[in-house]
Amino acid sequence: MKSRIELHQELRQRILNLSGVKERQNAGIHEDALFVGGRMFMHIHGHGHCDIRLSKSDQERVLAEGKARSHRWAPEEGYVTFVVNNGEDLDRAMELIRVSHAHFGGQPSGLRVEEATGPKGTAITRNCP
Repeated sequence: MKSRIELHQELRQRILNLSGVKERQNAGIHEDALFVGGRMFMHIHGHGHCDIRLSKSDQERVLAEGKARSHRWAPEEGYVTFVVNNGEDLDRAMELIRVSHAHFGGQPSGLRVEEATGPKGTAITRNCP
């Protein structure tokens, strides 16, 4: 079982491996703020506390499905909260992060992103009409 520090390091590395992601540490009140296309799409507080910004429709769907909690301070901005406590949580967090990354990274609207995990935990993302 990985420690919270190891999970946090793996989470950050997976996020930074996404196309076009830039990190700004200590950006405002956020310990690790992550940007794509010049926009902050998520930030991390402490070890594994992820605040992920989604489109309004994705936010509503994710909350209705119980995949994340409503953000405490900025739900009106599309933020949801997900806390990574173990390896399974890490994979579920990355599903949400990929949806946010696709939205804020300029994926054309009207497409739905489907996520899956391939061999050795590699991410498989496909666009569906």
